[in-house]
Amino acid sequence: MEIIIAKNAGYCFGVKEAIQRTFHAVDLHRDKRIHTYGPLIHNPQVVQKLESMGVQSIDDIQDGKDSIVIIRSHGVPLEVYEKAKENNVEIIDATCPFVRKVQKIVYEYHQKGYSIVIIGDPTHPEVIGINGWCDNKAYILNHVFQVDSLPNFDKLCIVAQTTITSELWNAILKELNHKAKVVEPFNTICVATRERQSSCANVAQQVDAMIVIGGYHSSNTQKLLQISKKYCKYTYHVETAEDLPMDIIEKMNKIGVTAGASTPDWIIKEVIEKMSSMDQNNNEMMNMMEEIENSLRVPRRGHTIKGKVIHVTDSEIMVNIGYKSDGIIPKQEISNDLSVNPRELVKEGDEIEVYVLKTDDGEGNVLLSKKRIDAEKGWETVEEAASKGTTLQVKIVEVVKGGVIAVSNELRGFIPASQLSTSYVNNLNDFLGKQLAVNVIDFNREKRKIVFSHRAVLEKENVEKRKSLWQKIQKGSVIEGEVKRLTNFGAFVDIGGIDGLVHISDLSWGRVSQPSEVVKVGDHIKVVVLDFDQDKNKISLGLKQITQEPWENVHGKYNAGDIVEGKVVRLADFGAFVELEPGLDGLVHISQISDKHIAKPSQEVHIGQKVKVKILEINEESKRISLSIKDANEPEAVEIVNQEEPTTIGEIIESKDE
Repeated sequence: MEIIIAKNAGYCFGVKEAIQRTFHAVDLHRDKRIHTYGPLIHNPQVVQKLESMGVQSIDDIQDGKDSIVIIRSHGVPLEVYEKAKENNVEIIDATCPFVRKVQKIVYEYHQKGYSIVIIGDPTHPEVIGINGWCDNKAYILNHVFQVDSLPNFDKLCIVAQTTITSELWNAILKELNHKAKVVEPFNTICVATRERQSSCANVAQQVDAMIVIGGYHSSNTQKLLQISKKYCKYTYHVETAEDLPMDIIEKMNKIGVTAGASTPDWIIKEVIEKMSSMDQNNNEMMNMMEEIENSLRVPRRGHTIKGKVIHVTDSEIMVNIGYKSDGIIPKQEISNDLSVNPRELVKEGDEIEVYVLKTDDGEGNVLLSKKRIDAEKGWETVEEAASKGTTLQVKIVEVVKGGVIAVSNELRGFIPASQLSTSYVNNLNDFLGKQLAVNVIDFNREKRKIVFSHRAVLEKENVEKRKSLWQKIQKGSVIEGEVKRLTNFGAFVDIGGIDGLVHISDLSWGRVSQPSEVVKVGDHIKVVVLDFDQDKNKISLGLKQITQEPWENVHGKYNAGDIVEGKVVRLADFGAFVELEPGLDGLVHISQISDKHIAKPSQEVHIGQKVKVKILEINEESKRISLSIKDANEPEAVEIVNQEEPTTIGEIIESKDE
């Protein structure tokens, strides 16, 4: 006989958590009465065991007055928590995280004005509990035909009982999509349920007979039974090994086994042992026995173990470590970068290595750390980077005195302020959240100390840039650069690792008093290489040379006799200099400023004044232009029409008669 055991058979995370927390409460509170709100799980054998330990089930929270009440994994309506406070009931909430998620969705969307539909069994405690989070106003559907009886909605939120089949969810959802203007569906079937049902279907198609182990009143076990019967004619539901139809099983060559989420390992073990007694060579059985035995072994503090991620939230990761309790990795043990979302690091189904911090965190969970394993691996990377001089990528996570804290491979290192940049850093907070390339300049593994330098990386990059630039730089070449610094005598421009100087006289063809009149720090400009000296690491640049010299364009643009507008840019005793355009000035001699006699030009004009001037002469050879203000302002000549006036009395009379 061959026995095939479906994956994910038996306790799910929520059920296992509820049982562990109950056992822990019994050990911790021996002097108090302890109750469960309804049967803890749908398995009579487990319930009987709890009763033997003094844990009784109650159906009304008021019956637990002045005692401890454990909320089962199915969850309860919101009003139960309120009544618990009124009756001095100490609550231990073992609601399954997947069920809690459904409750939160229903509560949130009910508050937003959505109508709620729950796809599931209206008599199941989980569904009753979920309905209690929307004032018991949800529409509960368990069959497709029930959709027709629903009214039409404006806004509809749809959730699922965590243990229903995907087929039922898809079938009802398809019909509900036409029932509202806005539909928000949330497939809240738990991952463990989907995996358990999928593996059940897979095994059922391979075997002669299928054994489904679980309580007769367990909803998820009933779903497994339905799925098995769909693919295997000989499917049998048993609660314990005593219920096995041995007379039928012994005739089968291949037997499949699965178990509901509320079925304890010891019952599964008994069922398999009884069947395998007919064939001691069953390898699959031996493996299953070994897995069950392993689940009873306590993980030791300080050990590294492997586990499978079964659930991820914003604040923790739950890991199946093959023990009776699952492991919990709290957010502070996931990564040294607390801004990271755990969902970005792992997903359900991933196999990861973890470090055991505690075998019991006070609530029956094994406390684990992921970052400590990652950090140990990170030291190898740090040591290699230090010895080879290679760079590491780090993220700045904290500002401290004298520098910042950076995280790389889950290791925290220090970057002094002087090592953040090649220039002075005014505000360290500007670096928070940034990714930087760094070198390791010091480390001590025993003291867990690392010092990084971003400046070393920048300096190395600049050396390479300068080397490359010196190889290709030529006089007359046009290069793009960034203005880095201004002085009274010019502007320094970074052209790729080297700062070149644009002298104030080369900023513009026009007259410039301060470089800031032409450029500002941060400007990206094109410049011409005028000269360079590699030995002295100096480069002379020109900005005005990018444009044509104004005198080259004078011919044809300006002519003697033209009247144009200009700006007074300089005054002298002998006249005023007027700028026609940047780099093109003309002289208005003092005698050409006004018709009246003046002692100095400032009596009539001032610097910055716009004036009309007449071009008297252009000398391109000596690059001089003579201008006149007074000639430009002469009144226009009035045309005089000669008309003979009457001179005699007769002519005057004659003209009047006309």
